[in-house]
This record gives sequence, C-alpha cells and structure tokens, in this order.
Amino acid sequence: LVDRDGTENYPGTVRVSVVYTLTYAGAWRIEYHATTDQPTPINLTQHAYFNLRDAGQSTVLDHVLRLNCAGYTPSDATLIPTGQVAPVQGTPFDFRSPKPIGRDLRAIDADPQGYDHNFVINDANGELREAAEVYEPVTGRSMSVWTTEPGVQFYSGNFLNGTVTGHDATRYAQHTAFCLETQHFPDSPNQPGFPSTILEPGQTYRHTTEYRFAVR
Repeated sequence: LVDRDGTENYPGTVRVSVVYTLTYAGAWRIEYHATTDQPTPINLTQHAYFNLRDAGQSTVLDHVLRLNCAGYTPSDATLIPTGQVAPVQGTPFDFRSPKPIGRDLRAIDADPQGYDHNFVINDANGELREAAEVYEPVTGRSMSVWTTEPGVQFYSGNFLNGTVTGHDATRYAQHTAFCLETQHFPDSPNQPGFPSTILEPGQTYRHTTEYRFAVR
C-alpha cells in the first residue's frame, strides 16, 4: 500500500506492507512494515472482533480476561487520552488477575457503558511478549495476544447495536464481541509523555502481533 504525501493532510509518502500468517501451532501472526520519505506519525493496528463461544450469538461478558498491564491511559468523554498513565489497581480496569469481562463493566462511567481503553503492557521493550489472555469457560477455548507494541486497546463491543450482520446471519448486538488491538498509545503526537509514533526517513516501522489459540 502506498499512501501519498498530503493524504488527509499527513506528511510524507508512506509505503506499508502487512503479512498475515496462520501457523501450524494455532497462531494468527500479523507483521506490519512501513517506510516514509518525511517525518510522519505511524501507529498501525487492526480491529478484528472475537467471540470464542458462538460467533456472536451470545455476549462476551462471561469471557474471562487477563491483561499483563498494571497501567492504562485514561480518556475524556470523546475517548481521547488525557496524557496520564494511571494504575489499574482498585479500578474496574484491573485485569491483572483473570476476571469476567462483565464483572465491573457497569462501574465504568461511559455512554454506552463498556471498555474502550488503551492499556500499558508491562515491561514492553520491542520484543514479542504476552499482552493478554482470554478464556471462554463453556467451550474451553482460549486466546492469548503477544505483541512487540507497548499498548493494547481493549474494546468490549459497546457500540454494536444489531445493524451489522455476520456469520450465519447473526446480528451483532452490544457486547457480543471484543477487540484486543495492539498499538502505540492513542494521540501520541499530542502527548509528549507517551512513546513517540514519529517515523523518520531511513527508518523502518516494524510491529508484530500474534493471536495464539488453544483449548483447555
């Protein structure tokens, strides 16, 4: 993919490639690469939805989530980060120990209610490390997320409202799927305390994420 200089007012001609691999070990690997001819912000991710039980016929509120994250980036009413990194301890955002997605969801002050927040991965250093694990207790299916990125956006399908039709003509209602999107922190160009997303000419952006599936 080539994104020309000035597209949506972003500087630089950016060349992007994404490689998807299904491994024999049961993983879905995504490898991103990008280059630019001018300094420009690059923060690539994807927005796949998951329901490990029944492809969206029931909610994911009983899925059990663990996040390898002791901090998160609070956001304002428009979902833009405030620039802070806050501890998850003592908040509805604490998934350091496994718990059902729906346990504390109603305690979140948002409209519609639910999670749509960036979490700070512990000890992220650019190497592949575990960010999250989800377990579905009825089927025994599990999915772990490994990434080279410093953040993961957890979204609990708050805005799903039945207007999208998917597998077996299922209409996806609120909270019938979740997303775990690996990334640099949102709004990084405007937040000097966040890791930089600026790619310089001569540099290559690299980002690898694996979704590893298993049955317990």
